[in-house]
Amino acid sequence: MTTQLTPPVEKRPEAAADPAPGIRGPRRHGARTPWLYLLPALVVLGALLVYPVYQLGLISFLEYTQAQVSGGEPTSFQGFGNYAALFSDPQFWQVLLATVVFAAACVVTTLAVGCALAVLLTRVRALPRLALMLAALGAWATPAITGSTVWVFLFDPDFGPVNRLLGLGDFSWTYGRYSAFALVLLEVVWCSFPFVMVTVYAGIRAVPTEILEAAALDGASQWRIWRSVTAPMLRPILVVVTIQSIIWDFKLFTQIYVMTNGGGIAGQNLVLNVYAYQKAFASSQYSLGSAIGVVMLLILLAVTLVYLRLLRRQGEEL
Repeated sequence: MTTQLTPPVEKRPEAAADPAPGIRGPRRHGARTPWLYLLPALVVLGALLVYPVYQLGLISFLEYTQAQVSGGEPTSFQGFGNYAALFSDPQFWQVLLATVVFAAACVVTTLAVGCALAVLLTRVRALPRLALMLAALGAWATPAITGSTVWVFLFDPDFGPVNRLLGLGDFSWTYGRYSAFALVLLEVVWCSFPFVMVTVYAGIRAVPTEILEAAALDGASQWRIWRSVTAPMLRPILVVVTIQSIIWDFKLFTQIYVMTNGGGIAGQNLVLNVYAYQKAFASSQYSLGSAIGVVMLLILLAVTLVYLRLLRRQGEEL
């Protein structure tokens, strides 16, 4: 009697079976979890930002002056007429150029001071490091209007101690255009460098000491170690603080308005934020002020998009 052998049949494990097309797996459900946590904050930010931005853009397309605010004349649609009037004004381009140059000077100086002090923090002992950190955080926590008022007093031509120490007599820092911008730049750097210093210092502490010791054993100077070793490893952090400093310094208002008494003599120290304030409230040209605000919003939006793209690229690299 002969028996017939049949090959074994492979059984497909049930766990490996494909899920039904209508059922979502746990991975897709987990991808929505962060958005659920962010939903309350997004609702609040949308309520606080969307409507004001909508009103800003709407007013920029209307003829909206004191006559329309008081109800004496009806509001009329101007289209891009306000933007055409703004772009044809030579003062707007002068103020825009001054804003860009001044913001660039503030950003470069803030980064230089912050990075230098961050490196210094790694070279000093614990007690001087603590004193420097507390002093820097105190400057960072000071309100802008308070710091601006104190700096105006320090450089006052009659009662300020700075002119006495430097032997400048009754020299007025706010009279000349460049000296006024320099004074405001010093105050902006004073209240902005702590953020750069603390952030870069935290990044330096995260750099492996073996790499720095190897560079020092090879005979590299401190400047060469920073330029060739530390700075490339801190590039993601430096990009973040640079973009944030650009956003902060480009929309500067309080320091310029307080320290130059509203933009300086004959508007020689105007920046875009103060220029928009003067157009909207000093001249009652609310539509032109809104148009300037929209232009600033678009510029800062472009910078923010670059910032987010760099963050995403750094996240992929990390």
